[in-house]
Amino acid sequence: MNTQISTDICIIGAGPVGLFAVFEAGLLKMRCHLVDVLPQVGGQLSEIYPQKPIYDIPGYPEIKAQELVDNLMEQIKPFDPGFTLGERVERLTKQEDGSYQVMTSDKTSIHCKVVVIAGGLGCFEPRKPDIENLQLFEGKGVSYMVKDPELYRDRKVVLAGGGDSALDWTIFLANIAQEVTLVHRGDTFRGAPDSAEKVFKLAEMGKINLVLSAHLNKINGDTHLEKVHLLSKTKEEKILDADYLIPLFGLSPKLGPIGEWGLNIEKSAIAVNTEDYSTNVERIYAIGDINTYPGKLKLILSGFHEAALMCQSAFKYVYPDQKLSFKYTTVYGVNTF
Repeated sequence: MNTQISTDICIIGAGPVGLFAVFEAGLLKMRCHLVDVLPQVGGQLSEIYPQKPIYDIPGYPEIKAQELVDNLMEQIKPFDPGFTLGERVERLTKQEDGSYQVMTSDKTSIHCKVVVIAGGLGCFEPRKPDIENLQLFEGKGVSYMVKDPELYRDRKVVLAGGGDSALDWTIFLANIAQEVTLVHRGDTFRGAPDSAEKVFKLAEMGKINLVLSAHLNKINGDTHLEKVHLLSKTKEEKILDADYLIPLFGLSPKLGPIGEWGLNIEKSAIAVNTEDYSTNVERIYAIGDINTYPGKLKLILSGFHEAALMCQSAFKYVYPDQKLSFKYTTVYGVNTF
C-alpha cells in the first residue's frame, strides 16, 4: 500500500483518550486522522476487557468498556475523522515548514501539522507468572484477559493479582462463574479501596474464595487446564480444581519506534509539560497513559482533560494566523466541517 493522507492532527492511538481528542479538536475546526496497530478502535478497552465495567467516568455510575468506546465513536461522528487501523507508526519525518510526515508499517503516509501520541501503554504484552508449563495451557484454560465473560459461565475460575483488573473481574465473574477464586500474594490490594471492600464482602458472604499471602506454584491437566497449585508464604500447598486460570499481573509497556523520536522518556513514559501536554519536540504532544508528569494519574478522565488542553495549544500550529477565542461547547454547537 502507498496511501497518501493529509490532515491537521495525526493521533497515534485510537483508544478512549485518542477518540475524545477528535471531539475537542473538532470543536476548534481541526481535522484528525487516527492510527492504531490494533485492528479496531478502543485500545485496551476493546482489545482486553470490552465487557469490564468502568466506574469513574463522570455521568456514568457504571458503563461497560465497549459501551464507552461506542459512545465516543458516536460523539465524534459529526467530525468525520479518518482511521488507519492494523498498522504501526514506524517513522516520523519533520518537513521544512515544521509539519510532519508519518509513515506506517504498511506504507501509509500521513502529512499533518501536529502529532499527538495517545498510545496508552504503547505496544504492550501481559506480565506472565513464572510457573512451569504455562505456555502449554495458553488457550487451553489459561488467558491473560477477559474478552467474553460468557466463556466462564458455570465454570470454575481462578484469578490471580492484586490490582484493579483482578478486583473488578472477581466482582463481575462472581455472578457468572460456578466458582471464583482470587489469589493474591499479599494481604492488601493495590486496586481501588471500594473494589477491595466489595471483594472482601463477597468472600465473607461465601460468594467467592479469597486466598491471600499465596502465589501460583504450578498448573496441570490433560488436554485442558484441570488443577492450579498454590503455595503460601509458610510453604503450605493448596490445590484448586479449575477450568480457567486468569493471571492479571498488568502489562509490560513497550514504546516501540516512538522511543526513537528524540522525546524525553522517563520510565517507559513520555515526559510532558502540564501547561499543554507538549513534549520536548515541537508540534508533538502526548496524552493519556503514555505520558508522565508530577502527580500523573493514569485515569481515562485525566486523559480527557489532557486532550482538551492539548487541542487548545495545537490550534496555533493548525491556524497560525488566527486567534483562538474559546467558548463553551453550548455556544459552539457540534457541527460538521
